Amino acid sequence: MTSQDRLRVGIVGTGAVAQLVHLPFCTNRRDVEVVAVADKDPDKAEALARRFHVPGVLSTEELLQGDAVDAVILCTPNHLHESEAVTALGTGKHVLVERPLALTPGGCRAVVEAAESSGRILVVGMSHRFRPDVAALRAFVAGGELGEVYAGRVAWMNRFVPMRRTTWRQNPEEAGGGALMDLGAPALDLLLWVLGNPTVQRVSAILSDGEPEVEHAANVLMETDGGLSLSLEVSWTYFAREDTHYLRVLGREGSGQLPPLEIFKQLGGRPMDVTPEQGGPPRKGGRYLNAHRRQLDHFFRAARGFAEVELPRSQAQVMAILQAAYESAREGREVEL
Repeated sequence: MTSQDRLRVGIVGTGAVAQLVHLPFCTNRRDVEVVAVADKDPDKAEALARRFHVPGVLSTEELLQGDAVDAVILCTPNHLHESEAVTALGTGKHVLVERPLALTPGGCRAVVEAAESSGRILVVGMSHRFRPDVAALRAFVAGGELGEVYAGRVAWMNRFVPMRRTTWRQNPEEAGGGALMDLGAPALDLLLWVLGNPTVQRVSAILSDGEPEVEHAANVLMETDGGLSLSLEVSWTYFAREDTHYLRVLGREGSGQLPPLEIFKQLGGRPMDVTPEQGGPPRKGGRYLNAHRRQLDHFFRAARGFAEVELPRSQAQVMAILQAAYESAREGREVEL
């Protein structure tokens, strides 16, 4: 593929992330042609195709198995990710799949193996990895600037919003769980990625049951093979003025947290602010949308042969931890991985 070629892309699933991120960003790119969309609701797919000037509406099977596109973006319910990604990779397509990669560790490994066999690009929608503040904190940790890290804390607390109707996210068979799966997967990936993906050995969790039948909040404690203490807290029903998301890393010679990015390090026996400057004003759309934009940039460059992407092997551990957390909460005991 040359720099003049446009990558033919199909989008499967037309929910919120497709409407707010993938369709507007992809249809405005010069290096990409959105050829078709697919959704189980054909009327919805037709309406969005007209709205974003996408020429085709295909069935999911046609889009995944046919030769109309070079790459697909999967925005479908969680339980479909594994099978759809494996099918698309098996027919020679590059794949960006929204989180989670699969609902089990074995499923994650199966998708990675399919990408290895096909030689195609596989990216999971963990867009926080493309935030400058996250990259800066990760660099401080990797460089040993905070000394020996002994604890990491992450929270993703979303304000309570009255539910007008249930969706697939409240169906455990389709979503794989409630708030812990929905918010915990990206929050846990963020924590582990910043810390260099340490190996978690023990997990203990408490879930707060909700209505309908999935949990609305969860607290998870973890310990790594090196004795690192980790915690994860998530909620769909946080009563506050605004959502609260944070990551904190505690080391013996410094600490860091975000947002906003703040890094302190012991210098001359005193804690000093060593937070790096983050550059000019943020682009329109804020931290969330800009991270998605950068991730799409990277995916498309890699799919066109101009960048490399590491296979998402770490997602198997993310799902193993979440699986252990559900087991711990269900059985009221600590679970070893």
